[in-house]
Amino acid sequence: MPTPAPTTAPTSTAPTTTAVSLTDVRKTYSSGPQPVHALRGVSLAVTKGSFTAVMGPSGSGKSTLLNVAAGLDQPSSGRIVIGDTDISHLSAEKLTTFRRRRVGFIFQSYNLLPHLSVSENLRLPWWLDNQTPDPSREAELLHAVGLQDMAHRLPTELSGGQAQRVAIARALATQPDVIFADEPTGALDSHTGATILATLRDAVATYQQTLVMVTHDPQVAAAADEVVFLADGAVVDRAVSASAAQISQRVLELGR
Repeated sequence: MPTPAPTTAPTSTAPTTTAVSLTDVRKTYSSGPQPVHALRGVSLAVTKGSFTAVMGPSGSGKSTLLNVAAGLDQPSSGRIVIGDTDISHLSAEKLTTFRRRRVGFIFQSYNLLPHLSVSENLRLPWWLDNQTPDPSREAELLHAVGLQDMAHRLPTELSGGQAQRVAIARALATQPDVIFADEPTGALDSHTGATILATLRDAVATYQQTLVMVTHDPQVAAAADEVVFLADGAVVDRAVSASAAQISQRVLELGR
């Protein structure tokens, strides 16, 4: 496996080829008897239009990295730039507005509102931002995820794979700078998970979308342009064009 590539810290804003930049990001939780250092000086640059998978043993800091990078949690120190905006020290109000407009999220549990139809769930990002939904964009996204005939169904009338495709379409609605995905195939069977992965890959290619995904599945990670490996809250390795077997072996080594 390749050794970690050195990361150069940005001097002002992230370059135009970078969608997300983290510089010496640390996150410490101090609520317990002993402080927990979840992230220990992570520096990472994600290229626009790329698909990056984040892997590591349990407790390595994967979910913390995703939450901090996406602006769902504040870092204890360090710098995070999404697009051309340093979000590290934005006020809570400005950060909420920024996430709504510039960041997409896909979660393992889908997070669809059960009383809203497929179409209405897709429109949520526009409604929450007091914007008028774009009918042509909505139709395009529903077609892209293969749900053009299910716009009026409720989430309870969908399979798990269909519900996750709604979540993907919703994440793409506002054409965000980056989409963060937390185990989006984790609750699905292997066949459905492969379909969801193909949908995400198509979205990256079709819309030049940037995707950062936490996953425990080496098969999913092998479809990414790059795999970032975490251990004990730090980036310890990065790999390009690695096979599922190579990725699995590296995670096992890190967990020992």
